[in-house]
Amino acid sequence: MIRFSTLPARGAAVLLLGSLLVLGGCHRNAAKDTVKSTQIQNQFDMTVQAYKSGQFLIDGAVLSALDAGSHFAYLKDTGKLPKTVLLVPSDDSKIRKQHLQYMARLELDYGFVAYYDDGGKLARINPIETKARALEDYHAPTAAPSSDTNKDASGHSYGGGDDAGGSGSPGH
Repeated sequence: MIRFSTLPARGAAVLLLGSLLVLGGCHRNAAKDTVKSTQIQNQFDMTVQAYKSGQFLIDGAVLSALDAGSHFAYLKDTGKLPKTVLLVPSDDSKIRKQHLQYMARLELDYGFVAYYDDGGKLARINPIETKARALEDYHAPTAAPSSDTNKDASGHSYGGGDDAGGSGSPGH
């Protein structure tokens, strides 16, 4: 039977324990280094809020994605285009995939770097991974057509033609 010296075995155990402590310490510090997005919003050139139906809230105005693109085009023409933009949720809406896709398109078109608030942590919007989407104008949902259209207050149709209530002329 071969007997090993206890010194190398103890040295290996200490080395293993030390490396585990170093790796555990690195992981713990990484969690502490995450910064809340609310603490660094002021470090961005512009902050944009996500709004309902893929719209954005910019400087207090609700803009469709197409209008937001026009706004960034204006900023570019006036020499005030931001270099960094932060997308945050608004009181009315959280950040949705549609917002990220529109922001990725704006990032490609105007050359700024966009970040978003991902559950309290900042994440960069990557236009390739996000699959940038063509900008669209906002269209409100249309109401279903009513059966009362083309009728006056008495229920007669406007055409003056024959309907169930009579000839439709005011004299009858």
